[in-house]
Amino acid sequence: MMRFLPFSLVLVAAGLAAWWASLSPGIPAFAVLAVLVIFTLLGLYDLVQMRHTLWRNFPLTGRIRWLGEALRPFLRAYIVESETEGRPFNHETRAMVYRRAKDVTSVEPFGSLIDMDKPPYEWLAHSICAAHPDTDDPRILVGAPGTAQPYSASVFNISAMSFGSLGARAIEALNRGAAIGGFYHDSGEGGVSRYHKVGGGDLVYELGSGYFGARAADGSFDPQRFRDVAADPQIKMIEVKLSQGAKPGHGGVLPGEKVSTEIAEARGIPVGQTCFSPAAHSAFSTPIEMMEFLAQLRELSGGKPVGVKFCVGNRWEVLAMMKASLETGIRPDFMLVDGAEGGTGAAPAEFQDHVGMPLRHGLILVRNALVGAGLKPDVRLAASGKLVSSFQLAAAMAIGADWVNSARGFMFALGCIQSLHCHENTCPTGIATTDPGRQRGLVIPDKAQRVASFHRNTVKALMEVVGAAGCEHPSELRPEMVMHRVTEDNACTLNEAYNLLEPGVLEADPGSTHLARDWARAQAGSFKPLS
Repeated sequence: MMRFLPFSLVLVAAGLAAWWASLSPGIPAFAVLAVLVIFTLLGLYDLVQMRHTLWRNFPLTGRIRWLGEALRPFLRAYIVESETEGRPFNHETRAMVYRRAKDVTSVEPFGSLIDMDKPPYEWLAHSICAAHPDTDDPRILVGAPGTAQPYSASVFNISAMSFGSLGARAIEALNRGAAIGGFYHDSGEGGVSRYHKVGGGDLVYELGSGYFGARAADGSFDPQRFRDVAADPQIKMIEVKLSQGAKPGHGGVLPGEKVSTEIAEARGIPVGQTCFSPAAHSAFSTPIEMMEFLAQLRELSGGKPVGVKFCVGNRWEVLAMMKASLETGIRPDFMLVDGAEGGTGAAPAEFQDHVGMPLRHGLILVRNALVGAGLKPDVRLAASGKLVSSFQLAAAMAIGADWVNSARGFMFALGCIQSLHCHENTCPTGIATTDPGRQRGLVIPDKAQRVASFHRNTVKALMEVVGAAGCEHPSELRPEMVMHRVTEDNACTLNEAYNLLEPGVLEADPGSTHLARDWARAQAGSFKPLS
């Protein structure tokens, strides 16, 4: 039968090689025989094993498909895809980050590779009266009225990535880079590890539903442990994670075999013990309780800014937060919107593809909620999710973001090649792995400088874009400065493309807005909607 022909030829060749080796003993003959014997044994194994039908029916040749599947991502990325086709990040974007991280020119020759006639292409409406900003380090002061220790944040920072999902060397390089560049490094929900601290960079302590670092023995929130961690002067802000873009509404399990001494130290859990991150917080269950929890954290931390991070789900839940803030008088210092486009954390395909609101729509909703409720002057708004270029930062800021965080952008700066092995502990660049042998290849001083260079060059490019719009600071960008192609024949400004609310309208005249029904259903005392 033809399907057994290749294996049969290998058997014949092995027999001939054995005959040749018997007549002319020597290294060449025995080397050929050894290779053919290996293929023969592999073919025999394929015939008798019971797990793979294709191998049983096509011994040896059935493995070609397995090899093709293994090589497919690399062949596609390096041979098949054009500069702008790749996912999650295309080659042009990755190359831009690499060049900025290496501090070499990132200009492109001979014109754009983007099809400007197809939606959803966007562009900046530059001004004839272009400005020349006098700073390459624009800052944003974060702190609602009454916050004792407001923080001056960079407009571009490192998004949440936990120690454990990233290796020790990667975490240390990121923090050292943040220290060099003067921007902050989000700890991720795995707690503040020794590697987050060693570089001396500013930290934002992310507190998830597992309360790692501030966790009681039963998994609940421990105020005293939180006070001890938050007192560290390196920690500048506290971020309560309600959900993450990669898997919103999904809890997590850290198997006991992965809980090493260092991870246990950072998370405040026993070594070798499996621990759970619930899908929801146990410290609060209503919008009012959430505001009171934020106020408690602010007090326990000595007055440091406290905010929330979430991927937008139900619209009435976001509006319920606004009502709770208005009713209690408690203001979050910031709200960070995470996009459902996924992130560095691995997640089920259904969650990455179909659960949660994409960043642009989530950012617009939260912007409308804050502006419409009259809270935007007190509460800063930030964005996180697949934003790495200066135009992407500018467009988010034109909508209402005060700053942008990036995780994968800074991973590229560390040397990530998008091999898509983040969840397998086999990262070839030593970033998303705890394997000491793989981490060895990551040279901390070199990568720290690349992290700082990527930040500096991206912010510098942002300020050039800001100046082209006739502005002196990113906070001056407005939605009418960005054009959005709706169809091939029609384009409009962002404020025309989206329903952007006027200040205070949700309080004064909610019925005139597209959020009227959700505003009426939202209640400060519960995340459930009024019927």
